Amino acid sequence: MGIQKPAWLEALYNQKFFVGCSFHETSKKNEKNICCLDCCISICPHCLSSHRFHRLLQVRRYVYHDVVRLEDLQKLIDCSNVQPYTINSAKVVFIKKRPQNRQFKGSGNFCTSCDRSLQEPYVHCSLGCKVDFVLKHKRDLTSYLRPCNSLPLSMDFLIPQDVGDDEMTNETPRSTIVDYDEPMSSSSGSENMSIAQPPIVRKKRSGLCLCGRSSRKISSEDIATSISISRRKGIPHRSPLC
Repeated sequence: MGIQKPAWLEALYNQKFFVGCSFHETSKKNEKNICCLDCCISICPHCLSSHRFHRLLQVRRYVYHDVVRLEDLQKLIDCSNVQPYTINSAKVVFIKKRPQNRQFKGSGNFCTSCDRSLQEPYVHCSLGCKVDFVLKHKRDLTSYLRPCNSLPLSMDFLIPQDVGDDEMTNETPRSTIVDYDEPMSSSSGSENMSIAQPPIVRKKRSGLCLCGRSSRKISSEDIATSISISRRKGIPHRSPLC
């Protein structure tokens, strides 16, 4: 009995990840990148509502291979002597073996199962290599397994919503959009909205420009005066060549 792998470990090793979810074929971001350790299946983010109380392990992708965060995996099994790699400031380990054929072995560390070159002091290049090594020599994984009754997804996991991509990327949390077509509330009534504001006069190269809001009506004479001031000189004509 001791030589048998736990069901969740078999699922993590044999389930297919980063393929489309058959239950959410028409949904966006439906790649199966989560392993439900209680149901022993791979699921997509849209399936989370049915597994929200289960132990969930996010699977990531690194150089075309499946990896998991070392911090999460260590809660389930002893990962000592497995070489980690860094992705986005997080340490990850490969799930499956990555065989590497070498005709001549030089000095240094090599994986116990697939002869891949490793850094010291590591001797396993993946979780699968360590599991096979332990089962081959000790025939029991019990002492390496760790009790874990709860395993939620990490805080950086993004759950897709039923909105467009543009809304997901452009919307600011707790943002407020003001619709200027609606009247603004005021304690003194809407009459205060018509208080005259002095115009702001800014100098420009060609004259003056009235910027700002004013409640008074601008007469035709003021418009004509402003146009005459801001009118540029005529286009200069080059003198004929002699």
